[in-house]
Amino acid sequence: MIEVKNLTKKFDDKIVLDDVSVIFEQGKTNLIIGQSGSGKTVLLKSIVGLHSVDKGEIWYGNRQYNALNFKQKKEIRKEIGMLFQGAALFDSSTVEENVMLPLDMFTDLSFSDKLDRVNFCLARVNLTNVNSLYPSELSGGMKKRVAIARAIALNPKFLFCDEPNSGLDPQTGIVIDNLIKNITEEFNITTIVNTHDMNSVMEIGDKVVFIYEGKKIWEGSNNDILNTDCKELNDFVFATNLAKKLRI
Repeated sequence: MIEVKNLTKKFDDKIVLDDVSVIFEQGKTNLIIGQSGSGKTVLLKSIVGLHSVDKGEIWYGNRQYNALNFKQKKEIRKEIGMLFQGAALFDSSTVEENVMLPLDMFTDLSFSDKLDRVNFCLARVNLTNVNSLYPSELSGGMKKRVAIARAIALNPKFLFCDEPNSGLDPQTGIVIDNLIKNITEEFNITTIVNTHDMNSVMEIGDKVVFIYEGKKIWEGSNNDILNTDCKELNDFVFATNLAKKLRI
């Protein structure tokens, strides 16, 4: 479980997050949604520690993350997997080397044990015989799956996904969504997904948090969205679906 309490973040004099409190539940896919500029990405990066906060608390279980020193935070970072928007694979490294990177950084395992873990993670995301390939030789969906394999290499307790379906066709996006949800449930991970994709929301949104102008103004399940009386959320859902239809 991750809990944020009364989180406030400013850039210069602009308040980007305004007194946000929310609990992200273990074993569930927790989605953060909102318009561009709403503060959802800043919220995700603040929880991970990429942004410092001006006020509030960030709890990983019973540990207040933003009150820890560097060494203590590093211990929690070993429990975190991160899936970046563009996959963020190293172009000059093979698939095997990309997935092995967290193991090289944070463990003292032998090469043989690390390779076993790499192969396990690649198999878990349905990739075989790709160890020696480079990112330039992979499709967009394959890159995302390699990135997921790297994110779970350390068997994380917490998984963060920033726009995991960005740049993917709808069918591949569904594959990635289901993979994230299945891994979350299988390993009982606290997963937080930052997304604007309503397909993702309706497919895997066990818990959905809607951020509007820096405030959390709604939370519930994907089923609750269908019956909400929150005008701002309804406007967001309608505009998102309309834009998708216009693109088609």
